[in-house]
Amino acid sequence: MSAWAAYVFPGQASQKVGMGLSLYESSASARAVFDEADTALGFPISKLCFDGPADELTKTVNVQPALVTTSIACLAAAREALGRKLPDPAFMAGHSLGEYTALVAAEALSLPDAILLVRERGRLMYEAGIKAPGSMMAVIAFDRGPLQEVCDEAGVEISNINAPGQLVISGAVDKLERAATLAKERGARKLIPLNVSGAFHSTLMEPVMEEFGRVLDSYSFQSPRMPIVSNVTGLPLTNGHEMREELLTQLRRCIQWQASVEYMTAQGVTTYYEIGPGTVLSGLIKRISPDAQTINLAEVEDISALNEPPSPA
Repeated sequence: MSAWAAYVFPGQASQKVGMGLSLYESSASARAVFDEADTALGFPISKLCFDGPADELTKTVNVQPALVTTSIACLAAAREALGRKLPDPAFMAGHSLGEYTALVAAEALSLPDAILLVRERGRLMYEAGIKAPGSMMAVIAFDRGPLQEVCDEAGVEISNINAPGQLVISGAVDKLERAATLAKERGARKLIPLNVSGAFHSTLMEPVMEEFGRVLDSYSFQSPRMPIVSNVTGLPLTNGHEMREELLTQLRRCIQWQASVEYMTAQGVTTYYEIGPGTVLSGLIKRISPDAQTINLAEVEDISALNEPPSPA
């Protein structure tokens, strides 16, 4: 295990049609992951990842198992190709949905259980969006203190603390519009409405919390092979009970990604492997910890690049 390495896994919005196809075609280990997911779900999530259509892939109920499957397939392909060249991490972490991927990677939850669980999570999140309609908005280049004042006045919540100057708020649509007006008046550089079906990571998820708790009770969580850094507290999770509580709580609580990265960096992590589609987390990590090295593993060529011998000096 390397004290300087961490694996991080992306969340919703990192998806794209075609994700995982090169892995499926070139890696027996990745192919086995997609086949296992297809069998568990009873329909070809692999085809949705590879061929779309985009509007079906991006539905919350589909994109959550699709992203977990693709990220685990990427990890499997990397381990197959790189062997000991891919260091074992001291920590794992995932952004929101990515926390479920981290559980699978750390052997705290089986892949079939994880994808069935996140499909149900996606269904309930969509249902919460119907029962308590809302949305989310990214707020760029605005400090947390002034934004909290805006939220208190408008009746919305900070739902993601992603990096310095990169925050997200959640709430009812009319209240988000009020918050956007206030934030612009007070100096926010940019506000970006997010294409989501509800006010995730806020109290508007309350209508489905009890049912989601019952869903979680039907799954078994093991102690992870290495600590998983919590989205809610920014501190390590080390046993199954903590993980069950974490997954329930993070549905309605603010995602503390900045705190998670700050904790891992303080423990000596200098290299972050972003495993799965996209490069969102790498960008956030560089803003939080500018000296950190980030390595993206999303496609076959990313893995091949790590397998090449270093260039002579």
